[in-house]
Amino acid sequence: MGSDGKAFTLAEVSAHNSRKDCWLVIEGRIGMVIGVRSVASIGNILGSHTALAYRSWNRQVYDVTKFLDDHPGGDEVLLSATGKDATDDFEDVGHSSAARAMMDEFYVGDIDSATIPASVKYTPPKQPHYNQDKTTEFIIKILQFLVPLIILGVAVGVRFYTKSSSA
Repeated sequence: MGSDGKAFTLAEVSAHNSRKDCWLVIEGRIGMVIGVRSVASIGNILGSHTALAYRSWNRQVYDVTKFLDDHPGGDEVLLSATGKDATDDFEDVGHSSAARAMMDEFYVGDIDSATIPASVKYTPPKQPHYNQDKTTEFIIKILQFLVPLIILGVAVGVRFYTKSSSA
């Protein structure tokens, strides 16, 4: 990973949204296991060792301009993920561990989380209330279809009957 650790705002990252300059914001791991500490040294409570893991998640900025032509999903996939937190887009695809390891070479810094708007919960549009009076409209539409068919059937029957009676 890059060592400069510069912090960018979402507005700064959003400006890099073209084929010649493409940056993405993807959440990634910044910490791993700190170490193993002896619980015995903390008052000899358990008398064994335990691992204290430290994992922190932070949104990181990646300059993927050089990778646009090589991306298996095409450059449009990456370009469509600019200007926003692309973590969900990245995770939904199910990238391999090799793809995740490749990200290190494109790392340019972190993003100031305060500049990313909060996720908005999706609320479906309100459905119109079912109106029972519409059943009469349905019956009228059926009758508009059936009445001409009945008239046609009666006319064909009369024609058939009169033709067979006169013969």
